[in-house]
Amino acid sequence: MNGVSPPVYLELRGLSKHFGGVRALDDVSLSVPKGAVHALVGENGAGKSTLGRIVAGALAPDGGEIRLDGREVAFRSPREALVHGVAAIAQEPSIVPHLTVAQNVFLGAEPRNGGFIRRRRLDRAYADLAESAGFELPGGMSAGRLRTSEQQKIEILRALSRNAQLIVMDEPTAALGAQETAHLHDVVRRLAAAGKTIVLISHFLGEVLELADAVTVLRDGRVVKTAPTADETEASLVVAMLGRPLTSTFPPKQAPGANARVVLSVRGLSAPGVESASFDLQAGEILGLAGLIGAGRTELARAIFGATRVASGEVVLGSGTALGRSPSRSLRAGLALIPESRKDDGLLYLRSSLENATLSRLGALSTAGVVRRRRERRAGHDVLERCGVRGASFSAPVSALSGGNQQKVLLARVLLCEPNVVIADEPTRGVDVGAKRAIYDFLTGLAEEGLGVLLISSELEEVIGLSHRVLVMRRGRLVSELAGEAITEDAILAAAFADAQEATV
Repeated sequence: MNGVSPPVYLELRGLSKHFGGVRALDDVSLSVPKGAVHALVGENGAGKSTLGRIVAGALAPDGGEIRLDGREVAFRSPREALVHGVAAIAQEPSIVPHLTVAQNVFLGAEPRNGGFIRRRRLDRAYADLAESAGFELPGGMSAGRLRTSEQQKIEILRALSRNAQLIVMDEPTAALGAQETAHLHDVVRRLAAAGKTIVLISHFLGEVLELADAVTVLRDGRVVKTAPTADETEASLVVAMLGRPLTSTFPPKQAPGANARVVLSVRGLSAPGVESASFDLQAGEILGLAGLIGAGRTELARAIFGATRVASGEVVLGSGTALGRSPSRSLRAGLALIPESRKDDGLLYLRSSLENATLSRLGALSTAGVVRRRRERRAGHDVLERCGVRGASFSAPVSALSGGNQQKVLLARVLLCEPNVVIADEPTRGVDVGAKRAIYDFLTGLAEEGLGVLLISSELEEVIGLSHRVLVMRRGRLVSELAGEAITEDAILAAAFADAQEATV
């Protein structure tokens, strides 16, 4: 630009925000030039999402000033922010389940004639938008039928459809696969090249260094540093985020004994999205389940847990108990599930952390059908503290917690259930590097105590770093088993993309 710096488009001056006695933001100031990609990183609870929600109008600051293109603004709602050209992509997808994908994308901005939606124009506008973003998502499909990763695409397309000048992206790739993530990265680059300003909140430090022009590190609600990404590395960002270096990403593996007993046996299991799956899980083993998004991993987990109808086959615990009928039966028998989406299947957001942690054990905490609150508080406080839940009182709504702490509430619930087998479906989605290590330690600790862990993750590094064996799924079938030194990224991807007839278990 002939040596002339682009003008500042977004400026934050001394922003503060409190939730009760919890300080979420404290005197936060930063400037973002027009057409730049500016990243926000930090541990869960550092204030990143709170800051993003304030910029997008979803929250009002307690103090400070927001200036947009040189003018002070004070948004009272996301709709008002949108009028000023500010759109947001939320961390948790927000959709209307009974509407189509296209209707959700253009919700509130549908082409109309005399009050009626012009469907043909809507469909054409959606098709053009989806093609430009590189997303293959049928516009006429009911949004409620989509997976979390596909719902996230709706959020992205909705923001793009508004032609916003400033887009706040909160973990936009957390639920996307590698190919979809690459598409989104291309979209972000094109938007920035066209003069759009992007605020990117991400736990993927490699993504931050690849996409962003500058990065601001938050810790405990305060700005620790702001610097060009060209001057940073993943290691330097981790030190700024945590206040210390992260010595090791994954805990050491401790292999199960040679004669370890089988704690879960699956034979010929067929269910929606799953075809004739068979495998054994041993005590003390972490068994990874890898594959592309839509390969059937979550469907297999839900079938084992009894959350979906099983067409044929059997699931048997080491105790001899046959499963597959209902989640409550599975829980009583000693099988617990950490679901893929904590929003849709895991947490009651208006209930407290304590109530969410004890939800699956109310029977054991009751007498004659009445929950003994003192007993519940004692049990809930113990597991929440053991899992390191921080950020708000245990009696406050779980919605007040950061994503990482919400995930730890789910871990606390699992701990309280005292299971023999745990299925962990995307257990670190949307959490920072520090919280990830805490979750890795938790899962490894379960295995060391003799439990069997079935780990489902879209992050290959995670699968490789934690698993003793890895099963690869493709189109609903288990197509490969890897163990020891054979567990490599190349081997997993080769099996995931290989022709199904060429791969065998």
